[in-house]
Amino acid sequence: MTDLSRSADKKAVNERIAALVHQIRALEEELEMELARRRIDLGLIVRDRSIRFEQVVIARHKLIRTRLAGYVLAATPLMLRTAPAIYALSAPLLLLDAFLYCYQAVCFPVYGVPKVRRADYFVFDRAHLAYLNAIERINCAYCSYANGLIGYAREIASRTEQYWCPIKHARGIISAHARYTSFVDYGDAEAYHHEFAVLRRQLQKPPGRTEAAP
Repeated sequence: MTDLSRSADKKAVNERIAALVHQIRALEEELEMELARRRIDLGLIVRDRSIRFEQVVIARHKLIRTRLAGYVLAATPLMLRTAPAIYALSAPLLLLDAFLYCYQAVCFPVYGVPKVRRADYFVFDRAHLAYLNAIERINCAYCSYANGLIGYAREIASRTEQYWCPIKHARGIISAHARYTSFVDYGDAEAYHHEFAVLRRQLQKPPGRTEAAP
């Protein structure tokens, strides 16, 4: 196979990948529209950062809320014993959060990589749900923090990977981050040397939602 034919094949593959990425994003937008319609059906009103339900919906939620005493009594002995183990994870999570903050503050400015805006990944809106009791709200806040932190860490790690090693793996990986599709193919040495600097420059203008505020 000549260099010309290899270049043509590579271009065709890249165009196909770009088309698939475009389809995925279009489906994500369609999904968000359907979720918005569902929120309307549930009587949820979202305006900017304000979240509220219609009064009749709130009243119905309060009626079906599980009382605190009943919630605790319904827990099995094993559930009560494992609860401390679940919340013990908060210590390493908080430590990770602190290290991520320091890592970005120290390293990203050196390489010209924009910082990830932490606030974009932490959403604590479940406290507005009147059908949750106090323990359920605490549990939801904990889950929101843990998963938000993982998403925050993932974006920081993906920017680091794009800067230092933007190469796809030989084998498929589960739930690759959004930047992964733009990485060079495994074993394509020419592309690595030609596109490495380009991928680094792309980090200067990441998606607006994940770019840190000045």
